[in-house]
Amino acid sequence: MPETEKTVEKQRGRRFQKGQSGNPSGRPRGARNATTLALEVLLDGQATALTQKAINLALDGDMVALRLCLDRILPPRKDRPVTFTLPEIKSAQDAAAVVSAVLAAVASGEITPADAAEIGKLIDSYVKAFETAELTERLERLERMTSQ
Repeated sequence: MPETEKTVEKQRGRRFQKGQSGNPSGRPRGARNATTLALEVLLDGQATALTQKAINLALDGDMVALRLCLDRILPPRKDRPVTFTLPEIKSAQDAAAVVSAVLAAVASGEITPADAAEIGKLIDSYVKAFETAELTERLERLERMTSQ
């Protein structure tokens, strides 16, 4: 019985002290995954042959190989800077004019609908921050008035 109690106690107890990891320094900087290293050894010297094989398959009509090659030539487009004129937001009411400007930019083809959606999120965040700041200022004024 005493052995069982010790086992249960170990299972319920903590192996390490609270807030202290078993490896406080963590994984060494620059350490690489063993699987990645093994694959690199296997593929070492074969990169040119494998690349040529993928190109040949793509040229023969293999759609997966073609997609792979095209993704390497022209990777999927990521975010890019968007430049167009926006009216300044000085109050929450100004947001309507800004949204109108964004819609006009989409309509004229100056920006994409996806870009407009992201800009809309930014406008919404700005307006919420503006309203929060305005409410804080009002509350502070009211508190000063009532404390006098």
